Amino acid sequence: MENSQYLYTTIVLLAICTAICRAGYFVFGHHITLPDGLRSALRYAPLAALTGIVIPELLPWHPIDGPQVDLRLLAAAIAVGVFLWTRNGFLLIVSGMAALWVSRWAFGL
Repeated sequence: MENSQYLYTTIVLLAICTAICRAGYFVFGHHITLPDGLRSALRYAPLAALTGIVIPELLPWHPIDGPQVDLRLLAAAIAVGVFLWTRNGFLLIVSGMAALWVSRWAFGL
């Protein structure tokens, strides 16, 4: 099997598997009642997934040196500070990106 054919076959099969898993809840979901403990735990799933994506990006881990602190962490700290001060999601994004761009410019990166 050619390399690109293997790749496309894998993508199609994973898409089919994902569609079946997601459709399963919509088809059979009204027959299944979730316990209250599980239902309350599922509220934290998006936050846990977002944390799993953001933290490795802010603190990349190297096997020998450990976590690497760079300008992204500084920009994130500034953005969180602005959010805690204003409670505005738009300003969170704008201040974080502005802090990252200004710090990269200031440090010549």
